[in-house]
Amino acid sequence: MYEGSGDPARQRTDYYPHWLDNLADDVTMEGSVIDGVVRGAEDVRTVLSYARTLYEHQDFIHIGAYAENDFVEDYTSTVRGEPIANIAVVYRNAEGQTQHLVVNHRPLHAVLLFSRLLGEHFAGTRFAQYFAAPPPDTHHD
Repeated sequence: MYEGSGDPARQRTDYYPHWLDNLADDVTMEGSVIDGVVRGAEDVRTVLSYARTLYEHQDFIHIGAYAENDFVEDYTSTVRGEPIANIAVVYRNAEGQTQHLVVNHRPLHAVLLFSRLLGEHFAGTRFAQYFAAPPPDTHHD
């Protein structure tokens, strides 16, 4: 279900979402790994730019147009060896800019792992509020 095609030729590491280069200033992003809504082009770009580095590859089921002016990506991947799947829907405004993103990963254990990894990376920054907290340090001296 979450393992993709199994075809190494489809396990892309070179995909770049060109819609990321055309974000509206007031773009918003929500998703299963995010608690709340990330707002603004700089913040959305910062979060997505790092999140993309966590994928070991992307095995695309579909990339392309959705409805009149929107875009969808449907793919599977692995994050730290754990299978994960995602459907990202990109809603564009009348000027063709990315206005809103909905990023829905699954299954739950992979969502929690992904969110925790993002939380670890962004710990101590304004972005930390959006992600699962790293587990508490249980090491006692």
